[in-house]
Amino acid sequence: MGNRPEDGADQLRMGIRGVRAACAAIEREIAADTTPGAVLGVLHKGREWVYAAGYAHPKPSQGEPVLAREDTLYDVASLTKVAVTLPLMLQLLDEARLTLSTKVSDILPSFQGQGKMEITVGQLLTHTSGLQADLNLHSWGWSREQMWEAVLTAPLAAKPNTEVIYSDLGYLTLGCIIEKMLDMSLEEAVKQRVWDPLGMFHSTLTPSPEQTGRYAATEYEDEIQGHLWGVVHDEKARALGGVCGHAGLFTTAGDLLKYARMWLSEGAAPLMQKTETAEGESRVFSRAAAAAAIRTHTGHVQGTNRGLGWVLKGDQMDASGDWMSPRCYGHTGFTGTSMWIDPEHELAVVLLTNRVYGGRSSSVAQLRAQVHNALTGAVSR
Repeated sequence: MGNRPEDGADQLRMGIRGVRAACAAIEREIAADTTPGAVLGVLHKGREWVYAAGYAHPKPSQGEPVLAREDTLYDVASLTKVAVTLPLMLQLLDEARLTLSTKVSDILPSFQGQGKMEITVGQLLTHTSGLQADLNLHSWGWSREQMWEAVLTAPLAAKPNTEVIYSDLGYLTLGCIIEKMLDMSLEEAVKQRVWDPLGMFHSTLTPSPEQTGRYAATEYEDEIQGHLWGVVHDEKARALGGVCGHAGLFTTAGDLLKYARMWLSEGAAPLMQKTETAEGESRVFSRAAAAAAIRTHTGHVQGTNRGLGWVLKGDQMDASGDWMSPRCYGHTGFTGTSMWIDPEHELAVVLLTNRVYGGRSSSVAQLRAQVHNALTGAVSR
């Protein structure tokens, strides 16, 4: 593909100034120690390009520094919500196994507590359930069963459907629903139903210790006297074994571009092998599901604009920058990752950093906006 901005502009058929500006913004943040490295993936009108800069792990306890590469696996944190849990939930809706108005307690009887009996699947997907944002599962020495009991019986922080509270607990619960309804683990389900059909063969919820050097390291942990490397950063996911609905996905920029391509195709995916009777595409989920997911479901809550899973333009968590269209949507991950898709410009941007490498105070919020502005400005060519 070539790792120079000039190669990217030519490959993507985009303006060189914008592509160069996006890469320069990344290089500035690496020089400022905001993140040790980054991988940028861009999809424009069906053409892909991936750019890598800096280090995946500059100071491993053993061996030489590890460069960030096009195929480096990043812990993408909450991108798990939209790249694992969301597509599986849309499939369950397509398959008439549930609806957005299905009550969670009808599927999971242990989902209990004052005011929780009326919470719906749709409210979990849109973060309007009233569930609290987070919960410490890892500090008490609890068994897996005790941790799940704490998740499912956690009290509400607000009345359902009155606020948007971005809740890991909601997506943990959705992951539990998926496993129960499909009678398989979340990883088995997403691999069989989403990743394999899309050719996302690098993605995993269970990273291999034998391939540590392929991963981007995240935060320093006193307990291990080193950086987490090929180990999930999110404490809840780590305590539960990594296979969770809210976090735990390790993937590459290339795999996420394949996922974004499917969304730009409204749920369609190229067949791995065409047959005489096939029309050249298979579907991960229906066009109707895709349209519903990127339509606002929180118009009744001031200052918010959320679809099913996705953050939409103008939401308080919108990281799209200034130039992406009103139709754009995306999501971020706590470790410093993001994916943003703009159907109007036929553009998708994946930015993977490990900004927590030096601690949690570093921010890539401005970098995301700068990269999105530069690349959106480059699509006019």
